[in-house]
Amino acid sequence: MDRSRAISGVITAAAAALLLSGCAGPEYTYVKDADGGTYFKVPSAWKKVDQTALEGQLFGDPSSATAQVQKQLTWSVAYDAQAEPSADHLLVGAGGSEDQPFVMAKVQTLTESQRNQVSLDSMRNAIGLPVAVPDDTRKQMESAAEYPFKNFELLGDQVLPTQDGVRGVRSVFNFRLANGVQTFDETSYLSADGSRISTLLIRCSAACYQQRSKEIDQIAQSFKVTRLLNQ
Repeated sequence: MDRSRAISGVITAAAAALLLSGCAGPEYTYVKDADGGTYFKVPSAWKKVDQTALEGQLFGDPSSATAQVQKQLTWSVAYDAQAEPSADHLLVGAGGSEDQPFVMAKVQTLTESQRNQVSLDSMRNAIGLPVAVPDDTRKQMESAAEYPFKNFELLGDQVLPTQDGVRGVRSVFNFRLANGVQTFDETSYLSADGSRISTLLIRCSAACYQQRSKEIDQIAQSFKVTRLLNQ
C-alpha cells in the first residue's frame, strides 16, 4: 500500500510539473519576414516597437518620394527590452548598465545598380551606420561638430561560412553617441541570387552589452536566411 501511494505521489508531482511548465508560456518570440525566408528569435518579454515609428527612424519623412520607395523595397521589424518600447532606442538608450538591448531586422530588396555594386563592405554598411569606410573619410566626418558617430571601435568582424550560396558577415563595433558609448552587433546576409540583403542589428550601451553578451549572442546566432533564389 505504501509503495502504491509513493508511486501515485510521484505521478501526481510529475503531472503538476508538466502543467506548470505548460502555463509558463514560450521563452522566445520567433520572428520571420513576409515570405518566411529570414527569421530570428527574441526573448518573449521583449516588446514589439510601433511599426510607423520604426519606419520614421529608418526612412525619414514618410511624405517624401525617397522614403516611399525605400519603404516599398524594405521589410522591417524591431523589439525592445525596455519596459516602454520606443523606436528612439534604435541608436541610443538609457545609457550605462541600466540600458536594455534593442534589436531591429530589415530585409532590403536591392535595385539593379545596388546589385551590381554589392560587396561585403556594403553589407557591413547595410543599416546605414558608417562601419566600413576609409580612415581619411572617417576622420573628415568625425571632425564635424554636428556629426553624431564618434570614436569608432571595431570589436570583431567575421565573414560567415557561405551556405547554399548565401553569404554573410557579422561585425561588432562601438560608437560614442550623445549619451555615451554604444555597442552594435550587426549581421548581414546576401541572398544567393544577390537580390536582397537581410540585416539584424542589436544595440545596447557598452556596459549593457558586456553584461548581456551571452543573451545577445544567442539572438544574433538565431538570425538565419533560408531564401536561396527569388521565387
